Amino acid sequence: MLPDCLSAEGERRCRELLAKATARFRARPAAAAVLVPLCSVRGVPALLYTLRSSRLVGRHKGDVSFPGGKCDPADQDVVHTALRETREELGLAVPEDHVWGVLQPVYDQAKNTVVPVLAGVGPLDPQSLQPNPEEVEEVFALPLAHLLQVQNQGYTHFCKGGHFRYTMPVFLHGPHRVWGLTAIITEFTLQVLVPGAYQPRLDFPGAWRLQG
Repeated sequence: MLPDCLSAEGERRCRELLAKATARFRARPAAAAVLVPLCSVRGVPALLYTLRSSRLVGRHKGDVSFPGGKCDPADQDVVHTALRETREELGLAVPEDHVWGVLQPVYDQAKNTVVPVLAGVGPLDPQSLQPNPEEVEEVFALPLAHLLQVQNQGYTHFCKGGHFRYTMPVFLHGPHRVWGLTAIITEFTLQVLVPGAYQPRLDFPGAWRLQG
């Protein structure tokens, strides 16, 4: 049975679990930050994703992602970066006290640090949002129950020079395939929200386990 992730008790447990990582990583500089929005869509716990605009410049255009972007010198820390970028991309203002904590950073191919920030954004209709069309092509939510179904979980093997290097998760059968760093962050998030209900089976760079 899926735990009630949106309950006050679920929030308290997650905040406690992430407290040490939040204190550690919030104080460190990073290249970028993303918000992982935990929401309720018609009463069902879900994660909110964006499809990046095909008009963007760079290799990540058209990718599924969480709202976020590069840290600005004016940002106080990674939490403020994630909240600012979410407001700019989606028009969604998330109060700082709705942030539950900071997850383990991930690293892109250029070894830039990307910090995921988990926040509860409450009941939400993704279709009611007004995303910035210059940055976001589509907004959609995936229920936690969907992400936890084994038939919706896959993996991608990466090789170089004919030799196996690593395997990364992928989440299937939603409006769009969730892969890459966004899939890794999704995996981290499920480990926090529903411990025991999701077991990572894969080996990818920078794999981590929650530390007490």
